[in-house]
Amino acid sequence: MSTIRLTVGQAVVRYLSQQYTERDGVERRFIPGMFAIFGHGNVAGLGQALLQNHVDPAEGEDRMDFYHGRNEQGMVHVAAAFAKATNRLQTLAVTSSIGPGALNMVTGAALATTNRVPVLLFPSDIFANRAPDPVLQQLEDFGNPDVSVNDAFRPVSKFWDRVNRPEQLMVSLPRAMRVLTDPADTGAATICLPEDVQAEAYDWPVEFFAKKVWHVARPRPDVAALGRAVDAIRAAKKPLIISGGGTIYSEASDELRAFAAATGIPVADTQAGKGAINWDHPQAVGGVGSTGSGSANALAVEADLVIGIGTRYSDFTTASQTQFKNADVKFININVGAFDAAKQGAEMVVGDARETLVALTEALEGYRVDDAWLQKTADEVEAWQRATDECYHRGHGPLPAQTEVFGALNELMGDEDVLINAAGSMPGDLQALWRARTPVQYHVEYAFSTMGYEIPAALGVKMALPDSEVVAIVGDGTYQMLPMELATIVQQREKVIFVLLQNYGYASIGSLSESRGSQRFGTKYRMYDDEGNATDEVLPVDLAANARSWGIDVIEVSSIADFKDAYAKAVASPRTTMIHIETDLYGPNPPGTSWWDVPVSQVSRLESTQQAYEEYVEAIKAQRRFF
Repeated sequence: MSTIRLTVGQAVVRYLSQQYTERDGVERRFIPGMFAIFGHGNVAGLGQALLQNHVDPAEGEDRMDFYHGRNEQGMVHVAAAFAKATNRLQTLAVTSSIGPGALNMVTGAALATTNRVPVLLFPSDIFANRAPDPVLQQLEDFGNPDVSVNDAFRPVSKFWDRVNRPEQLMVSLPRAMRVLTDPADTGAATICLPEDVQAEAYDWPVEFFAKKVWHVARPRPDVAALGRAVDAIRAAKKPLIISGGGTIYSEASDELRAFAAATGIPVADTQAGKGAINWDHPQAVGGVGSTGSGSANALAVEADLVIGIGTRYSDFTTASQTQFKNADVKFININVGAFDAAKQGAEMVVGDARETLVALTEALEGYRVDDAWLQKTADEVEAWQRATDECYHRGHGPLPAQTEVFGALNELMGDEDVLINAAGSMPGDLQALWRARTPVQYHVEYAFSTMGYEIPAALGVKMALPDSEVVAIVGDGTYQMLPMELATIVQQREKVIFVLLQNYGYASIGSLSESRGSQRFGTKYRMYDDEGNATDEVLPVDLAANARSWGIDVIEVSSIADFKDAYAKAVASPRTTMIHIETDLYGPNPPGTSWWDVPVSQVSRLESTQQAYEEYVEAIKAQRRFF
């Protein structure tokens, strides 16, 4: 058997350079690049391997693009956004040094796994030979010397391994790839690499580095399960579809639109599923759940059959299990993963969304919902579009409402441009109001809802979709969490647009705090007096100047008219631009049409909390469990 002598780091790079995915006859390089921050744990291991790949590539080893990140968490966010924008058919690898650098990636790993998107992580680890013990940045476990901070990745990874001997890599890497390319099991794959093992040489079988194509399957549903779904749909009087991220990842938008047109069944969407059906499709009814539209929620209240397609049924989608009020409501779940298909006590249809929709459309030929349900759908949508127009053009002052900024963007952005957001009050307003026209236009991370995601995510999406205008909406709270990847964006000469909404506080949590009787305590950016009490004095922090210091252009505006002019300049510019605008911390926000379960203190000396608890006791009575 022919062999080649390489270090473990060199073997990792060579192996990854030959991994491909294929779906529908199209092959793609699965991991075209690697992000890294080097420290003693990986600079002479994977760092040397990446250098050698660049300056002296070997025959049979393709180039692994290298990206120098600024924050380990941010690097994982870039990879996750890249994977999401490529419908999980590609991703990026990320490596860090040991200890604090590795631990910084845990949040990103959890985001990827929660969102069901693939990322490949190589946190460096303590010496396998334990000669220098404790090594710099090692967390010692007094009872188990094999434990390191990397064990924290176990609960947030879909695959986890520690490679203590070179030959173990030949088991670990293929298993990680299997998980990463599996549409049902995907998430973060973490391979911990001790720093001495990274530099250790081994005689590898040449066959290990042959080109490998991972075929991404489109499993067809079981015939009997499909039949049960067809019978349930034909028997229903008020069916409702809830389309999730799985519809988009399956690239099933055309099939969803055709199915809805043929049957007349209204289609609501989740945060991850928005755009799978165009907002002006006759059956499109908008976002559903806690931050959903009035139209979708009104239909969900009456629905006697809910057809979930590629959704994980988060508490926002179900309004903490208060949204579906029909006493006889049943569920059908179409999902590539049995774990999610079984939720809500549903009739399970395990299969690819696109293949299942095609089969359902054929099996339901001639079926159409009653005229009364069609009219109800049209009436509710018309009413909510009026509410949306009001939110988009309310002329609020002296500071504009953030919904007016969203309205301007919604009208200015093209069909293939991408809007990015993740945390705060903005995802709620966007789910309720945004009129998505295509599956790529709406990129909101709301499974882990990670503050700090938006800036690195903009880089990841731009890398995946270079011809799209990428626009990330960033709150002042999120900006202060993770601004440093702005330097990486400048370094890579990428052009994105940021919209920074400055309201000197946490609008979402402030509003939630107030509604639960906690009086917005600790949710505003204010100076504190000598006794430790918040004053009315706003912090003298200049975020626009800070953004300029990272090397990007900043345009400061104060009105919606000026914002529109600034956006036109940002589009025309070849450079990354941030538009800074102050908005009203107190809204107004879209009218609430649903509920979210956040418990209130059962006892309190505060009258505001006592009142909130009385309201909570009444609201929770609507909560149901489905088996």
